[in-house]
Amino acid sequence: MRIAIIGNSGSGKSTLARWLASRAGVPILDLDTVAWEPGQIAVARSTDAAVRDVRAFCALHESWVIEGCYANLVGVALAFAPRLVFLNPGETRCITNCRSRPWEPHKYASKAEQDEHLQHLLAWVGQYYSRGGEMSLSSHAALFAAYEGRKSELNCMPVLEPPSAELLAWTNDG
Repeated sequence: MRIAIIGNSGSGKSTLARWLASRAGVPILDLDTVAWEPGQIAVARSTDAAVRDVRAFCALHESWVIEGCYANLVGVALAFAPRLVFLNPGETRCITNCRSRPWEPHKYASKAEQDEHLQHLLAWVGQYYSRGGEMSLSSHAALFAAYEGRKSELNCMPVLEPPSAELLAWTNDG
């Protein structure tokens, strides 16, 4: 199983990726961990370094799940022929999910620090639909449209418990 998940912040990428990786017993790569300097979420790494890390992760593991909002980095993973999942539930759902997201210790030192950044995150989520660049709806839609491999666009988060037959089939993809 190889699955690459792309979408807006709050779309459910991390939740779906964790579920799939746990269910199939495969490693997961959160692209934030290669896009930013460790412990410094506001300091971007070089694109070349992030691309090398994505390529190395994909080559090292037979099966994997990758998730993130970086079209360029997901594009690197597409060379390894995964199923591409585009989570596109809309702004209202993404904002609701962001408001209820658990603490992300790989990004913030504390839940309080994460909460201090919530208004910025909510603005970022809203801008997804009009901004340009690798972390925009237009880039995600273009990546999805151009990909000729297995792919699924979901306008709502799939039910994980009990999982659908389609979702279970993804964990058996070769």
